[in-house]
Amino acid sequence: METFTTLLVLLMKVLVCATSPTGIPSKSQDLVVATNEMARANYFSFVLLINMSPLDQRLQENVTFLMPKDRMLSKIRMHQNAVSGFLLRHSIPSPLLFDHLQHIPPGSLIPSSDPDYMLNISNKGRKNFSLNNVRITSPNLCTAGSSIRCHGIDGVLFVATDRPHLPACSNSSSPAVAPPLPLSDIPPSFPSPAPAGAAAPTDQEHSPKHSGSSHLESPSPGGLLKFVATSILVLNVWVL
Repeated sequence: METFTTLLVLLMKVLVCATSPTGIPSKSQDLVVATNEMARANYFSFVLLINMSPLDQRLQENVTFLMPKDRMLSKIRMHQNAVSGFLLRHSIPSPLLFDHLQHIPPGSLIPSSDPDYMLNISNKGRKNFSLNNVRITSPNLCTAGSSIRCHGIDGVLFVATDRPHLPACSNSSSPAVAPPLPLSDIPPSFPSPAPAGAAAPTDQEHSPKHSGSSHLESPSPGGLLKFVATSILVLNVWVL
């Protein structure tokens, strides 16, 4: 069994060296130093992914890598075109030691190198510090370079953990109706809603009454008495 393990480690080292880019531009010196530290800590699969990925300035310097172990990476299938996105999601665009991360308030969201993927901080002590529920188990593995840091983690950061779920579409053909606003949320300049069951006002009720309208209002008692008194006065004047 020990012989098999030794051969496996040697094979991984050969693959790491074989996949190192030889063209121009080459990796930055800080990245070379960091990958050597990763390999010494037995994170060969992560180094292999870095060597497979197209050179990206975001991964060359001023970055913190979050590295799953070889055993975890062996359980996932990844197309070569997805390697770059995987590395961006497993890195932070700033060189942060573990002590720096611990000073970030729990519940904070910090960006990964992928601008569409955020990392949620959970801090329950040095041995239970998590990013999106994935614990940092081996902090400060990369410290020799000036602008790259790396930490070992106990899981893989999947894209689905940070995506909000959209509401499911209704199968009904009728359009969705928004819920009514509470009365306290209605601005003062807006009329209050009519009580349930009340008949809606018609256009005729809102339109001004014209002089030629056929709808005559019944005279009030006071108006009728005034009319009679005026008539009697006119008759008296006419008789005299």
